[in-house]
Amino acid sequence: MTPHGEGMPDGPSEPSPGRWSDLDRPPLNAAGLRRGLVRAGGLWTQVDVVQRTGSTNSDLVARAGAGGLEEGVVLVAEEQTAARGRLDRQWTAPARSGLFFSVLLRPAEVPVARWGWLPLLTGVAVATGLSRAAGVDTALKWPNDLLVTVGGEERKAGGILVERAGDDGVVIGVGVNVSLRGDELPVPTAGSLALAGAVSTDRDPLLRGVLRSLEDWYGRWRAAGGDPGASGLQETYAAGCATLGRVVRAELPGDRELVGEAVAVDGDGRLVLATREGVQEPVGAGDIIHVRAK
Repeated sequence: MTPHGEGMPDGPSEPSPGRWSDLDRPPLNAAGLRRGLVRAGGLWTQVDVVQRTGSTNSDLVARAGAGGLEEGVVLVAEEQTAARGRLDRQWTAPARSGLFFSVLLRPAEVPVARWGWLPLLTGVAVATGLSRAAGVDTALKWPNDLLVTVGGEERKAGGILVERAGDDGVVIGVGVNVSLRGDELPVPTAGSLALAGAVSTDRDPLLRGVLRSLEDWYGRWRAAGGDPGASGLQETYAAGCATLGRVVRAELPGDRELVGEAVAVDGDGRLVLATREGVQEPVGAGDIIHVRAK
């Protein structure tokens, strides 16, 4: 589940009728977010909050393509009407029920061949930030899903989508279900921080925590020239990856399918599967289905 979209603020939104009041799901404090995140020498240069848009990723890609947008722009939506995940899957959520945002990065110091680590880096940063700010144990499903445990079952509570923006830019979209209740989940396999027992569902500190964590991890990775080993990213990702150690089915481009045990994430960020034929095959793209729990 990830955010995106081209949109301008709709102005102050009227509370929609329903059992959720503004006290239950208060709006984000845009001025407070800017004060807490935008600072001299820091990564985040601009924080914009819109009431409603189709997709924050689409919006930010379009703005970056128009030129003149510096690294570190953050676009946050209170509600997305056309949010997309990987493979153009749709993801819906009530207004103000989650974190829906995109960021623009320009990792000029890092070879493009290593940019494939950005969704994994973002997963580590989001999981780390939410663990601290919400007190929820999270796990990562390769390559871009955030998992939480609800009633003893793993559920998807968030996702990441990375898109190129021109020759030197990358837009990363993140969506996280924060306050969704059971009867609001889009699919039975979805979850939320609230359902996973979060100690806080206040989205302002959650967003600040995630963005500070992303700034930290991106800085380490960039300083290491994108080297996943030297930056500590590869080891940290593997430690938090729920896919490793499981038998999985990889649905690959071209209607191919591969079944094997996920044994490693290699230096290129690919998932390495050990097949029954005794072959270790790296998977760089595709849909991964967990077949056997750890």
